[in-house]
Parts: sequence; C-alpha cells; structure tokens
Amino acid sequence: MNELSLDKFEEAYERVQEVILPTNLIKSDFFSQRTGNKVFLKPENLQLTGAYKIRGAYYKISTMSEEEKAKGLITASAGNHAQGVAYAARKFGVPATIVMPVSTPLLKVNRTKELGATVILHGNVYDEACEKALELAAEHGYTFVHPFDDLDVATGQGSIAMEIVKELPTVDIILVPVGGGGLATGVSTLAKMLNPKIKVIGVEPAGANCLQESLKAGQVVTLDKINTIADGTAVKTPGEHIFPYLQENLDDVITIEDDELIVAFLDVLENHKLFVENSGLLTVAALKHLAPENKKVVSILSGGNMDIITLSSVVQNGLIQRSRIFTVGVFMPDVPGQLNKVSRIIADAQGNVIKLEHNQFVSVNRTSSVELIITMEAFGEEHKHTIIQKLREGGYDPVEKMPRALY
Repeated sequence: MNELSLDKFEEAYERVQEVILPTNLIKSDFFSQRTGNKVFLKPENLQLTGAYKIRGAYYKISTMSEEEKAKGLITASAGNHAQGVAYAARKFGVPATIVMPVSTPLLKVNRTKELGATVILHGNVYDEACEKALELAAEHGYTFVHPFDDLDVATGQGSIAMEIVKELPTVDIILVPVGGGGLATGVSTLAKMLNPKIKVIGVEPAGANCLQESLKAGQVVTLDKINTIADGTAVKTPGEHIFPYLQENLDDVITIEDDELIVAFLDVLENHKLFVENSGLLTVAALKHLAPENKKVVSILSGGNMDIITLSSVVQNGLIQRSRIFTVGVFMPDVPGQLNKVSRIIADAQGNVIKLEHNQFVSVNRTSSVELIITMEAFGEEHKHTIIQKLREGGYDPVEKMPRALY
C-alpha cells in the first residue's frame, strides 16, 4: 500500500491552495461543554462550491494528461463532487458531463449547471447514476473522474488532514463523514503518516452504512438498499481501490440515525451560525457518541449544499423533536365560549398558538363533542408538559398528535 505517499499529499496540499478558501478551525465552546471534549469544527461548507469535494476534483484533473482532458470529463455525483468537477473543469477549460440521481436536491443541480457542466439526471441513488456515467464514458470516450474510488481524488481530499495538523498539532481525534470513503481515505492515511497517535473515526448514516458492513465482512460489500436524509453520503458500495487504506487507517466507524442529524442541524445553526447539509452534520452528531475524556476532537463539516425544501423539513422536524412545536387534540362541546376558554388556558401558560383545526364532524352529535387540533410553540419539553397539564386542569383531556406541515 505505497500508492498514497507523503510526497503526493504534500503536492496536493500545495496545488489545491490555488482554488480553495481557508477554512480555519472553529473552537466550539457549545459542543465542548456538551460532550466533555475540546471540540473544533473544520467548516468545509464554506468552500467555493460549498463542500470539500473541490480539493480532490481539482487535484485529480491537474494530474491528467492533455489527451485525457481533451476527451472531456464525466462523473457521477449526488451533488458536491459534481460541483467540484464542474468548477475544476472550467478552470482547466475542459468540458464536463455530470450524471446525478433524480433525487438530487435542485440547488445542487442548478449550481452544477451554472458552473458550465452538462447535467444528466438518472437513477434513484448514486450507484445507479455511476453505472450510467460509466456507460456514457465507454460510449463517447470521456475520461471518468470517480468521486471517491480514486487514489488521486483521495489524495486531494487528504489536504484537509494537512491543514488540521498544521493548525492543531496536538489533535487527538478526527471525525470524518463517510459515503464512498474517499475523504476518509485521504484524511486517515495522511493523519497516520503525520502522527500515528491521531485517532480517525469514520461516521456513516445508519441507513447507508456500507463501509461499516464492509469492514465487518473484511471485503467490499454492497447494501441491498439505502435510506437516509444524508443524500451526499447515500452510497451502497464503498470504493474497492481505497478499501485497503480504510481497513488500515480508520480506527472506528460510528453510525448516525437521521433524527440525530436534525438536532445537529439546529445546534450548529443556532450556536455557530453555520449552514451545514445533513451529510456534513454526521460528525457533529457523532460527538455525543465519544467518551468525555477532554480530548481534542476535530469534526469535519464536509458541505453546506441543502435546498430550501429540505431545509424547511429539517427545521420543522427539529423544532418538533425539541418540543419547541407540538400539537394536541382536545374534545369539547360545540357551544359558544369554548374556543375562548381553551385559548385563555394556553395563553396563561405562555403557549403561543400557531395553527388551529376545528373539526365539527368528528361525532354525529356535534353538540356533545367536536375536536379542536391545536399546534403551538413552547420553550421546550418541560414547558410543553406544563401547558398540557393546564389543559387537563381546565377540564380537557389533550391527546398529543404529530404536527402537520406548518405552511
């Protein structure tokens, strides 16, 4: 395993400085207090293309021959690699075609087009888009740029580890998101070269844990299906060429449920004013899975490309999880004054009603019982239970329900 060398990592580090923005570590007092470790954020969501992928794409294309570039480039991507290749291709004056899953957020599709690439939507997941890209490469003679299973691409991504160690030489743990494994390969391999004591932990969505399953099996395996809101890491099969490096250099893999990403999004947005996509939040959600040992931990925020519809869903679900928004149904007689009475109880408890649904047809005998479904804001879990208790004391029997869309 001598194909990834320190000389190449150093070359990539110098070369990517031509196109990347500085993403200096951010000391997080909030997450440090919450986790019992000294937490630092590496905000790759602030890169020109909104993600770290520009590093590997630019370095890979810079190593190509003029003949390879003249053929035109093609790749498959769920969005961030697409923008990295499109941006780098434009810098080198090379045409690029990108195959993206049909489920790719519109923001990523439009930004890739704006960078001058031709976009083809195909398949429901990355793996299906990749098959199509390989078909087109064979048909038209394009040069294929793999988003993760390529040693040059992984070397470019490893420049992140160089920056982390230069800025924080005494780092103990680096948390790195995992989709196909390119970023984890570059970061873990270089980190171990620079300091074997650094622990590098990969973080995957629980619904797309292809690397974890492959490491257990001792060989690359393909998941039957994937299901995660972390679209940038929704990959069925990790890279075969890079797998030996992951086996050698990754210390562990943590898996994260989607609900954990929703809470992480609000924590990062509220406390650090950083807009990070779901895949980039994997390492933030993983912080609470580490033992509180006062270690210096770097969490790589890999990207920040999230469309508005997804943002709306994440925010609303996050507020619901935190009991900042909740819904109850109460039954009451259909007589004048009942709605005013319920509203007064909620107002006195400092709840704020944001939506009402009055169902007069829940019972044939509407004078005996109608249903009022109330969605309201609260300060948190304790305040929510206080409001519910006040409604009970007022003669109602509130039943908590799943809130519907707020708008």
